[in-house]
Amino acid sequence: MGLGRARTLRDRSTDAERAMWRALRNRRLSGHKFRRQHPIEPYVVDFVCISARLIVEIDGGQHADRENDDAKRTAHLESRGFKVIRCWNNEIFENMDGVQQAILEHLKAQASSPQPSPPKGGEGESNDP
Repeated sequence: MGLGRARTLRDRSTDAERAMWRALRNRRLSGHKFRRQHPIEPYVVDFVCISARLIVEIDGGQHADRENDDAKRTAHLESRGFKVIRCWNNEIFENMDGVQQAILEHLKAQASSPQPSPPKGGEGESNDP
């Protein structure tokens, strides 16, 4: 996927993604730096705060039919040390304050818990009998 795909997705942002970006960009949410349409191979995530290892995914109606794919994606990202939260489009339009508050709560929780290093090839594996 990579950077080229991320750039294409940025250019084709949905209304909900644009609204969320206005709320998150330039450290507007309590000083936390977010990136949008950021590649975390093999995926491109909607928004990520790298320092807090928090991913915010924006889901539209098409995601109702993709629960298995989304669960697989979330499991992979969480195996890399990220926390993934999902927000529905209508939540962003109808309750942006609540969405921002939920993100802040997750940011605080991530900051207060020790973060394990993401697994790297071979680490944690033992050849002991």
